[in-house]
Amino acid sequence: MENTRNTVEKLIKTLSRQKQTVSFAESCTGGRIAAAFTAVPGASNILHGSVVSYSNEIKHRWLGVSRETLETYGAVSRACVEEMLNGIQKLAESDYAIAVSGIAGPTGGTELKPVGTVYIGIKTPFSQEVYHCHFHGSREEIQEQSVIFAVRKLDEVINF
Repeated sequence: MENTRNTVEKLIKTLSRQKQTVSFAESCTGGRIAAAFTAVPGASNILHGSVVSYSNEIKHRWLGVSRETLETYGAVSRACVEEMLNGIQKLAESDYAIAVSGIAGPTGGTELKPVGTVYIGIKTPFSQEVYHCHFHGSREEIQEQSVIFAVRKLDEVINF
């Protein structure tokens, strides 16, 4: 996580300098992305907020994920993460957003969506991308890999 901390420090400096903000909508990571940012001094300059939307009902009520999306595609889907991104960015009025939904395990996987399936979305003022990831390991390792991936992708779009 040391490399992730260094990346977060760099992101906080860059976003502070640009007077821009970020927000998070996390499901399977349970607030770990927000925790990675709030562990670094200066996070209050750029972090507008974070929602841990673990249940489908909260994804719907707080972030505006449609019931149709949840019923048709499920919470672990590109469509859900796209709506989570839009919801958190609107709710927090941030420049950038990260949204994550996946199956950290050890249970909950299916043949089509095995344990380790995670969708990670990054929304910027000019683009939006959702990545379909397959991580391996324990629940904690899958969560950790999700955080590392999300932070790295945000860094790539901000510090390109």
